[in-house]
Amino acid sequence: MSENEIIDSGIELPRMAAVEPLPPFTLRVEWAEGRRAGREDLVDLRSVIYSYKIYKPLRDEALFATGRLADDGDAVAWDGEDLEMSADMIQSLAEQAMTPKDFSLFLAKNRLTQEAAAAVLGRSRRQIANYVSVGPIPRVVALACYGFEARQRDATIAKDPAAEGGVAAA
Repeated sequence: MSENEIIDSGIELPRMAAVEPLPPFTLRVEWAEGRRAGREDLVDLRSVIYSYKIYKPLRDEALFATGRLADDGDAVAWDGEDLEMSADMIQSLAEQAMTPKDFSLFLAKNRLTQEAAAAVLGRSRRQIANYVSVGPIPRVVALACYGFEARQRDATIAKDPAAEGGVAAA
């Protein structure tokens, strides 16, 4: 194989078109390529900044505000020594988040009232109303919603294995 050959793995890699650091520790990201192409996300980076030692310098809000695109949109870089975060990691965090619109769709899809959602998610009715109207939806709540849907799907499959292309027991 020569140096000029390109091998396509079939995996669509993420690439960002624009980023804007926002307080506290959030990036507004416009996606150019990948599964989220054409979308704009607000990505909360606190879980990464407070979990990984390499990102500890970003706890300084002034330094965080220096974030900019790097490597043609494959990463975000900050002033300082080798402070970069890949588009893949940022995309992963974006996929674990929900917008108010996503949360409203979750309620409608699962036929949940705001009162029922409050009971299922262990939140107050007022918090649920806030998630629907303005957000932000905490990461733990978004993950709980995804878990709720997976559990509902598993229960449906258990009742009717043919519903998901499974094979009914004889």
